[in-house]
Amino acid sequence: MAIDLTIGDALLLVDVQNDFLPGGALGVPDGDAVIAPLNGYLQAAARRQLLIFASRDWHPRNHCSFKPQGGPWPEHCVADTPGAQFSSALALPTNAITISKATRPERDAYSAFDGTWLQALLTQANVDRVLIGGLATDYCVLNSVRDAVATGFRVVLLTDAIRAIDAGDGARAEAQMIRLGAVPAQLSDIEA
Repeated sequence: MAIDLTIGDALLLVDVQNDFLPGGALGVPDGDAVIAPLNGYLQAAARRQLLIFASRDWHPRNHCSFKPQGGPWPEHCVADTPGAQFSSALALPTNAITISKATRPERDAYSAFDGTWLQALLTQANVDRVLIGGLATDYCVLNSVRDAVATGFRVVLLTDAIRAIDAGDGARAEAQMIRLGAVPAQLSDIEA
């Protein structure tokens, strides 16, 4: 199915940060495989002058999701550390808008919409369709897609640019996103 990018579209890259890549504090298996297709989507979005957003976990050191605070995860994506930086292999343009989430110690946020300005920025820019890819399929991508759909945006799920922490959970999450109305697509589906 061909997808023609047009005014009213935006691209959202979810949490393509060093700590979520192989070798990182919470590395997603094969997570670096999202970078090449995401760079292709970035080029396509830039050619059409679409808005580009990149979400990131930007945790305080004592974040509630960390095991020492009783959370489920190892310490990861602590603000202003190398692990919290976007991958240097990701060709983010200088005009990409960074969305920081889970920035308060007492509150976690998997979705790029949770506690951020993302919905307001998309609405203000008259965006009605969001293309979403990144890490991890079974957590932050799933929750970002859920919230995008719940707030009235059409969603294109970039299936070649997502990877899961757990393969089975990832397959279930992908199926759930499609049931919610996300349209699955790959880079080859985007009109040049």
